[in-house]
Amino acid sequence: MKNIREEIFRWIQFGTSIAVWLGLVAASQHSLVIGWEAIKELPHAIVIYGILYLLFAKWGWRLRIFHPWLVPHPDLSGTWEGEVRNTWTNPATGSGIAPIPSKLVIKQTFSSISCVLVTGESQSYSLTAQINEDDDSGVLQLSYVYTNRPRARVRFRSEIHDGAAILTLREDDGMVLDGEYWTSRKTTGEMTFKRVSKTTSVPLMKEDGTHPVTEKS
Repeated sequence: MKNIREEIFRWIQFGTSIAVWLGLVAASQHSLVIGWEAIKELPHAIVIYGILYLLFAKWGWRLRIFHPWLVPHPDLSGTWEGEVRNTWTNPATGSGIAPIPSKLVIKQTFSSISCVLVTGESQSYSLTAQINEDDDSGVLQLSYVYTNRPRARVRFRSEIHDGAAILTLREDDGMVLDGEYWTSRKTTGEMTFKRVSKTTSVPLMKEDGTHPVTEKS
């Protein structure tokens, strides 16, 4: 996942490193004189820069002040509520499957992202996931490959399978993810989710799939 605008970040790295070093030199000598004493401050400057980088990678990248000019992707972490709509129809009756209430839990760090999709009958865990930005339109898409594990009691009609999904991020009405999926069972469908909280605990759903119960992951 390309999580930083590299050219800008390199200039910031360079500028920050120099600023930290010069600040240490001025503080230790009470004047800005470049010499052997100044060179001896380089290890301290490297340590301080490393700490600043760790703080940025842990928390700082989430700050809106860095979006989107430095960090192109917003923080999608949280619980998203919505539904899954399968495109399958019964050839005998022509009727389809009712939309399935679902929850999508996204956990995102500076360098990784993962997804867990929960319905009343199964959970899907991402194997790989990434956020991509279209170069022309700037549209952001979350794409991931997953494994779905249905509950044991329904596997006679819904076996364990793999799949993939591509969801487009819309921010016109809050944070909304909308897109489609397809599976190794040769089924396809659509999904729509809206973020309802920043919590990343994985929810469980009751038998009817409509009343979520939160359980720490």
